[in-house]
Parts: sequence; structure tokens; C-alpha cells
Amino acid sequence: MTPLRTVDLVLVWHMHQPDYRDPLSGEYRQPWVYLHAIKDYADMAAHLEAQPAMRAVVNFVPVLLEQLEDYAAQFAAGAFRDPLLRLLAKPVAEPFSAEERAAVFGQCFHANHAQLIAPYPAYRRLHELALAAGDDVRDAAGYLSDRYLADLVTWYHLAWTGETVRRAHPLLPGLMTVGTGFSDAQRAALLATIGEVIASIVPRYRRLEEAGVIELTTSPATHPIGPLLLDFACARDARPDLPLPDAACYPGGRERLDRQIDEALDRHASRFGRAATGLWPPEGAVSDAFVRALDGRSVRWIASGSQVLGNSLRRAGRELTPAAMARPYRLPTLAPDVMCLFRDDLLSDLIGFEYRKWHSGDAARHFVGEVELLAQRTAPAPRPLVTVIIDGENAWEYYPYNGYFFLRDLYELLAAHASIRPCTMREWMGWREASLAAGAADPCGELPGLVAGSWVFGDLTTWIGSTDKNRAWDLLCEAKAAFDTARTAGGLDPGEVAVATRHLAVAESSDWTWWFGDYNPAESVARFDALFRATLQRLYQTLGVAPPATLDTPVSLGNATAPSDGAIRRAV
Repeated sequence: MTPLRTVDLVLVWHMHQPDYRDPLSGEYRQPWVYLHAIKDYADMAAHLEAQPAMRAVVNFVPVLLEQLEDYAAQFAAGAFRDPLLRLLAKPVAEPFSAEERAAVFGQCFHANHAQLIAPYPAYRRLHELALAAGDDVRDAAGYLSDRYLADLVTWYHLAWTGETVRRAHPLLPGLMTVGTGFSDAQRAALLATIGEVIASIVPRYRRLEEAGVIELTTSPATHPIGPLLLDFACARDARPDLPLPDAACYPGGRERLDRQIDEALDRHASRFGRAATGLWPPEGAVSDAFVRALDGRSVRWIASGSQVLGNSLRRAGRELTPAAMARPYRLPTLAPDVMCLFRDDLLSDLIGFEYRKWHSGDAARHFVGEVELLAQRTAPAPRPLVTVIIDGENAWEYYPYNGYFFLRDLYELLAAHASIRPCTMREWMGWREASLAAGAADPCGELPGLVAGSWVFGDLTTWIGSTDKNRAWDLLCEAKAAFDTARTAGGLDPGEVAVATRHLAVAESSDWTWWFGDYNPAESVARFDALFRATLQRLYQTLGVAPPATLDTPVSLGNATAPSDGAIRRAV
């Protein structure tokens, strides 16, 4: 039997949510930051805490961390700017207004039915009652009692707690056993537990990094697509015929990208006590110009998708082989101190989409077997480095028990494996330096440049190229031109400049154009569309300029029949 080759495995969990705060009131328009905190961010930390021999990389986008800290501050103050939390805090005897009723039915069945509703008889019964009142659960808003609504809000929060959170807090399974007729005291205890879990998230990940279990990385502050801030035309590297926005470019894009990167690095260092050496380009979107923008900073490694590597190798007259895939690459002509990893799409998508259907032990063993097989396929090349990069928050809603048994089994197998070495990139770079000092060959390859693209399809068409995506860019470019004019004129005081800059940064996020398109559900598209336009309108108002009438019209309508899992996407 051929002995197994040693293989290094870098497992990267990406955590990101856009800024959901209303640009005028500061009210949260969607609750996903705190719901993912009590379900996914808490669970992911607990699995790593339970297996200290495991190693992983965790990427937190600064705008998500900022909102987590904002929620923690709301709990500390006892004043909520999230309507859903206010409804949980609402006394049972206090009637629900028509607006509150609509909000409850618009949100509190927004969950994967098979994993978050059907397993709980009392919650499932609430859903059945709502359907009995009309063809759509929202039709029930005017028919069902306030007692029903209070129980529904309670159950929605119970269902969105993570499996490790339930095991650590007996209150939660206790309330699930009660099932109905929750008292004010029980709901207050649930609310307090939610606040406790949210406040623990950032400190827990900091402790995990201090213990050497994880490496924390960052991304540009509000998750913009950096290559497009710099040059729309780079989207034609991979798609030469792609339609582009009417605007020639995003005005002052390099200045804006620099600020996004610098803010991210500064905030990361202040939160976690050490500089980030790893940076996940939002959506793995890279270009030559983007990499050049990183030169001279603390960043030592970035990552993208395997199709970007394939395109870049082919342009250089080389082939994408298993050995070529399983190594980092230096980019000496772009940023000599920065190396780029490339995501193994097969392994990543197995976790993101396939293993949810498997028995947890079988899935974990299959993953380990695939890594072993990949190591053999790379022979006789130097020791391989396999990179798996996955959304760390949205996949688990589709797994039984929020992926608890799969992650437990996977981490146990990987931590004890004789030839698979889970590692952080900080550890791997230390090993590389020691190997080079000992006279070994460099395990890194070299690339003369990158074909611009992302982990999705290897191109940038998820964010540019269609009519509605291009229109969004043109609206943003017009707002940026107004921002530049107002700032140059000198009529804004420093506070107004800061507020306007904040709105601009939020509008630069990748999330708006991710959702724009007829392949995404109309309801979700409408929510993101409205917030994008509201952010631009508030930017104009801060500048003392009347918002253009074009912002009164939706950018994208989505598709009423599109699947509801648009938050996650396969690489191909």
C-alpha cells in the first residue's frame, strides 16, 4: 500500500453580512447579523473551542463586526434598534399594531422549513395555522391572536439558536419543551441569553487566535469588489464581450479602495490586538491592479477561486493540474510580499451544498478521503497545500442540527489524522521560511499576473454586466461624483464629510449587485434594492443635494419563482 503523502490543509470560514441599518434612523431593516450570531458564529467558535488541536482561518468582514458590537451595546443599554428584538421584549399583554403584525408574518417564517421549522411540533403548528388563514402566511396577519404572535416571535428566536448554544444554555431546550404560552419572564430570559451570546462572539474568537487555534483575517471594510472600484474594464479579462456601465469608471476608485483596506487593517488590529496578515478579497475578486494596491501593507496572503488560477495559468501558457492547484503563488511583479491561495471548488462545495444530505460521519470520512486522494494526485510535486474556503454562516441552515455532528466529526478526524495537517496560513508561512532557510525548494509557484475574476464562475458577472447591475454602478458613480464635488467645494463640515463618507462606503458593498438579477427571489431583491437606494438618497441629503428622481425607481425586481437560497452560491 502506498504511504499517504503529508498534505497541509487551510480551512477558511468566511463571515460576512452587509450593513442592514437604515441610513437615516439607524434602525435595522433585517435581523440577519444577530440571528447568525446566535446560531452560526457561536456554533463555529464552540466547535473550535472543543477541538484545540484543530486549526482554521476565520475571516470577519469589519462591517459585520461593527454591527455585532452595536447589537451588544443595544443589549447593554436595554434599548433596541432592531424591530424584531423589540417584539421579543414586548409584554405579552400588550396588543400588536397592524404594522407589527405585518412585520412578524413577514419575518418569522423566514427560515429553512425542513431544518428550522418542521422538527419542532409547536413551531410547525404555528406555521400550519398561518397557512390555514390564507394562501400566504402573511394573509394571517389580521386573523390570528396576539398570543399567537407572541409565541411565533419566541419560536423564531428559539429556532435560530445554534446547537452548541442550546447545549450550553438549558433554558433554550426548556422553553422548546414548554412549546406555547410563553410568559414575559420566559421571553425576557430568552432575550437576555441572546444578548449574552452576542456579546461573547468577538472575545471568543480573539481568545481562539491567542491560543493558536485560528488565524483571524480581514477584508476591505464594507466588502466592496475591489477590482471594479479600480477599473470596470477588468471584468472583460474573463468575459471580453461583457456589457459595462455607461460610466467609464468609478471616480476616485483607488483612493476609495485604499481607504477601505486601511480602515479594515486598522480596525482589525485594534479589535484583536495584532495585525492581520491575511486578507480575503471580497468574493475572492482579484485583478493585477487590486494586488498592486496591497503592496507595502501588512498583508502577506490573499485568496481567490480555482477558475481564476486556471485562467491565469492558461494566459501564461501553463495548465491547471492537481499539483498546480495545491500550492500558493507568489506575485513578484505585482506585490512581492503577497502570495495568493486558490480555493479548491470541489471540496468547498461538498461542504457548502452536498454533505448536508449525508450522514455526518460518512460526510466527514468522505472529505478526509478526498483530501488524501488529492495529495496522491499531486505527486511527485512538493508537499501540497489544499485550500478550502466556505461561507461560515449560511450553509448550516440546511444541515440537521446546524451542522453540529458534521463539524464535530470532521474536526475530530482532521485533528487526529496522520498525514493531513490542518494549519493556519501564519503557521504555513513560518514552516515555509524555515524550509527555505534549510535549503529546501520553495513550495510556492509564481504567476506573472492574474486574469481578473472571482470565486464565482471565475469572472465578475455576479456584480457587473447585466442591465440592473450596470444601472446600480451608474447610480453609485453619479453619487460619488456628487460627493467629490461637494467635498471639493468645501461647504461640508468635518462631521458631514464623515457621515457622507460612511454612506458612500456602505453603498460600495458587493451585496447590492450580488442580489440584483432575475435569478434571485423577488422579496429578497426588493429588500436589498430598497436599502441600496435609501443609502444613496441619504448620501445626497447629507451633501445638501436633492436626490435624483431615478432613485425612486427600483433597480432590480428579482424573480417571484427563484429559489430562496441566494445567499450562497456554487463556484460553477
